[in-house]
Amino acid sequence: MEPLIASISSAKDRPAKPPDRPAALITGASGGIGRAISQAFGKIGWYVGVHYYRNKPAAEATLDRVREGGGIGDSYHADIREAESVRRMIDGFSNCTPGPLVLVCNAGIGQSELLVRHSDEIWENVIATNLTGTFHCLRAMAPSLLARGGGSIIVIGSHTGFHGATGQSAYATSKAGLIGLVRTAALEWGPQNIRVNLVLPGWQKTDLTEGIFPEGSGWPDHALRRPPTVEEAAGTIVHLAQLNDISGQVWNCDSRQL
Repeated sequence: MEPLIASISSAKDRPAKPPDRPAALITGASGGIGRAISQAFGKIGWYVGVHYYRNKPAAEATLDRVREGGGIGDSYHADIREAESVRRMIDGFSNCTPGPLVLVCNAGIGQSELLVRHSDEIWENVIATNLTGTFHCLRAMAPSLLARGGGSIIVIGSHTGFHGATGQSAYATSKAGLIGLVRTAALEWGPQNIRVNLVLPGWQKTDLTEGIFPEGSGWPDHALRRPPTVEEAAGTIVHLAQLNDISGQVWNCDSRQL
């Protein structure tokens, strides 16, 4: 995941796409879990929208891997904290293909500060990115999914949103808020065949977990005594995106108890 300014697709000359090719937009896709998810959709031949905020070279590297795996795609620049920026990105993506659409809300930022020392600025930025930014993406995507008779939205959550974590008050709060957002969207949009689910990818080595990744701990809180691989988490997300009859659910990709 990456921290999430102005938006629009960065590609001017888009490759030709079969009219029925499904498409997935992955926010925060310039590295980490977002890159793995993008690659997984590419491997099954989808059109992949790679969203980024600051790191365009990294987003282009993700696109290279998508294409190497058999997919096609473009990069999309947006600040998900800004509703209009998100709307332009979603409109550009939705216009790229008339086929089925999937949105994966992966973009997010973290913080590490005890609650009593927490600044307003950090709190507001984490909530604006992780929670409000996801709200912007869901709201902007809904019209396109409604127009196509449904579709799938997957939001990347966290075990921390259920249990909290020392020094992670803003992050935990933002992820806990996603639970209510996902379940409400699933209820409101279910009659229109829009599926909305939350996926917990487990501990992954990314920029977000640098310095806090519990390597060498023996993983005592995991029944399998190991975290999930990023490939398996990404594969779970791709599989869930293609299921027609599941919505409003929380999918946990590791062996911890919720």
